[in-house]
Amino acid sequence: MVNLSHVTLGKTIEAKPHVPHAKNQAKVSIVSNTPVISVVDDDASVRVAAENLLTSLGYIAHRFASAEEFLRSPYFHDTSCVIADVQMPGMSGVELQAILLDRGLRVPFIFITALPGETVRAQVLKAGAICLLTKPFDRLALIKSLDTALDRHDGRTDE
Repeated sequence: MVNLSHVTLGKTIEAKPHVPHAKNQAKVSIVSNTPVISVVDDDASVRVAAENLLTSLGYIAHRFASAEEFLRSPYFHDTSCVIADVQMPGMSGVELQAILLDRGLRVPFIFITALPGETVRAQVLKAGAICLLTKPFDRLALIKSLDTALDRHDGRTDE
């Protein structure tokens, strides 16, 4: 008999038989359809605020201080949407999107920036971004953009 009282959706846990000191352990994996949102921004306050909003909406959120950190993580293959700063030290959000596209990963991007401009907006939209939000961005605008991104990721729209 396996005790499943501590199973958490989306996570792999080790479920131990009721036999004390049992040598055999069964691994239980529960698959979750909850979207995974990755927030990539060099500003810690933006990462924390976005993560708090996303988790309050029921999403799984992961924070990354750089594009390079995101690419090294085990989460980039499971990400349903990326929210990324356009300009960061090292690799920019636009460069991150290009790398993912080169790798065949068509993940919707929502870009955020403190330095808006029509050139940047045109560049990110041409690359296929859902939108470009200006910091500080309105949470309702982010939620609407996220809904659009997830609809696109699920294949429910053609754009």
